[in-house]
Amino acid sequence: MFAEAIESTAQFTRAIHIISRNLDSNKIIAGAATLFFLNNEGYALTCKHVADVLVNAENLNKNYKAFKEELKQSNGLSNNSFLAKYNLKENSTVQMKTKFINCAEGTQNMNIQIHPTLDLALLKFNGFSKLNVQKFPIFKKNSAEIKQGKTLCRLGYPFPEFTNFQFNQTNDEIDWSNIGVEATPQFPIDGMLTRFIGDGKGKITGIEMSTPGLRGQSGGPLFDNRGLIYGMQSRTKHLHLGFDMKNKVIPINGEEKTINNYSFLHLGECIHVDVIKDFLRTHKVKFEEK
Repeated sequence: MFAEAIESTAQFTRAIHIISRNLDSNKIIAGAATLFFLNNEGYALTCKHVADVLVNAENLNKNYKAFKEELKQSNGLSNNSFLAKYNLKENSTVQMKTKFINCAEGTQNMNIQIHPTLDLALLKFNGFSKLNVQKFPIFKKNSAEIKQGKTLCRLGYPFPEFTNFQFNQTNDEIDWSNIGVEATPQFPIDGMLTRFIGDGKGKITGIEMSTPGLRGQSGGPLFDNRGLIYGMQSRTKHLHLGFDMKNKVIPINGEEKTINNYSFLHLGECIHVDVIKDFLRTHKVKFEEK
């Protein structure tokens, strides 16, 4: 049903790879997020919480570097006071780096515009020599046709498989590597439009889906079987179903086991297409609609 739409949408949807490590740990944590380009000027959309990661990564790295420099000059004194000074606690994230996959070549810097109230952000790649995108999205024009029961699809990059990173023990630094898997496969997930989400003032701002948006799909497009964009994946909420089982005895492989189970329904929430288009018009970003 969505095969051709996925092929079309994939042409402007891209992954953001994220690596991080916590205090007193050499283990690198890999994660991912999603963006999709809007036009040949280098504008792209993602979630506000993804944009926050991009901004905070640099601040985290600077904070940890300053902590290490002051600790080095302390002549072996206890680091407890320095931990408090730099707001570092056990399992605090101290280093983070991000990488845009197959987006643009020679990018010099990026501008970020945040929506004032919603989980929506506009990225602008600047100074690139080549944009690695030739096809761009077409947004749904008549939102009155978006109705409960419509089947839609999301595309993004959950389940990260990239391994091209390393920890440099000498420099106490995480970094990207030329060795390992560089890509993470795209992953679509469909679902039914269950309800609309409002802002409390009567305006529809979101679309709720019957299936979850997966971690890593944040910032990915929501689209129909023609590839028209209906919104953008934002978050997943968890509704308690009430079908709880407490100390229930069931047979497993011939043995009786006592289990506890608490059931939840996981529903994806997407930013509505009308909100996206209004945001783009506010910032004078060109886009297509149909």
